[in-house]
Amino acid sequence: MRKIKKSEKLKILEVNKAYFPHTGGIETLVKQYSEELPKCGAIVRTLVCRDNFGGTSHERINRVRVTRSGSFGTFFSCPLSLSFILHFRKLAASADVVHINVPFPLADVALLLSGYKGKVAVSWHSDIVKQKKLMVLYRPFMKYLLNRADVIFTATEGHINGSDFLPEYREKCRILPYGITINDYLNIQRVPFLTKKLTDRKNIKIFFTGRLVYYKGVDVLIKAFSKVHNCELFIAGTGELEPELKAYAKSLGLEKYVHFLGFLPDSQLKQAYADCDIFVLPSTAKSEAFGIVQLEAMVYGKPVVNTSLPSGVPYVSIHGETGLTVPSADSDALAESLNLLASDGRLREKLGKNAAERTAEYFNEKDVIQKLYSYLREVMQK
Repeated sequence: MRKIKKSEKLKILEVNKAYFPHTGGIETLVKQYSEELPKCGAIVRTLVCRDNFGGTSHERINRVRVTRSGSFGTFFSCPLSLSFILHFRKLAASADVVHINVPFPLADVALLLSGYKGKVAVSWHSDIVKQKKLMVLYRPFMKYLLNRADVIFTATEGHINGSDFLPEYREKCRILPYGITINDYLNIQRVPFLTKKLTDRKNIKIFFTGRLVYYKGVDVLIKAFSKVHNCELFIAGTGELEPELKAYAKSLGLEKYVHFLGFLPDSQLKQAYADCDIFVLPSTAKSEAFGIVQLEAMVYGKPVVNTSLPSGVPYVSIHGETGLTVPSADSDALAESLNLLASDGRLREKLGKNAAERTAEYFNEKDVIQKLYSYLREVMQK
């Protein structure tokens, strides 16, 4: 494998399941990598699959060359695509390094069948937690990928320690935090987006945003909120559990103080972060691997209440420093922490100030992208 000269541009193939305008945490990161790495001097191509049934398309989005391979649909949340394997083989042949974002079983198979001999970087965003049946078939391909990888990126040390697979590959792992563009958040127009929805203007505003699915722990949050005083809870997001959660809040007599906001566009979501007093991430399973939403609240100086999952979540907002961490699925502990923050304005201010400083120091997008580029160039010199 040839080494890259200092003056030579690094050719990178970014690989993921989906791409913008598909929304999701990993898709946001891949868009960030694809758009920002060229500013460091790289040449980037991005390969993904269609979100649903349909043929291949070649697009240019914000100067990023994106190939969306045709798909027959999805199986266990993974696209089914023969053309993806062919496109992978073709595009990888001209790449210095292939950067695969996982979990994405199809990419593991494509790498194995491609004959690609170059460098492989893996961003390990989470273990596969829910699809146990898929793991029976997938495990050999996943082990191949981890053995084949020259470097494995994880967003926190918790991703390694909490994984069922990564500890034996610890020497290959490099910590690469997720980043946000801080000015995009701080430069918004501030409006009392949540305040104007309060039933009682004296109440403290607790905010949650995320998909309303099993591992987000919103049922635990609502149960905890029934024991919280002088607060109102705002829930942004949609999902399969929405009707059930609304019924649960009503059964507890909380409908006046629990506000379901539905889907919020980006501008309103930022206004909600900026206007809340406390942000809460009550997730109950390590499917919640990081929680970028924590950063989006922290950048505005908001204290975070999160859970002690065996993942990266408690490594983002630190207990006693930028917020409070409680055992997962423990509604009593969650209620106690929310009551403590709600009753102590000075503590909220102290933790929030630390949160904003931590975000600027460790999670600035420009620094993260430069770190990624340096790691990839380092891989090419081995």
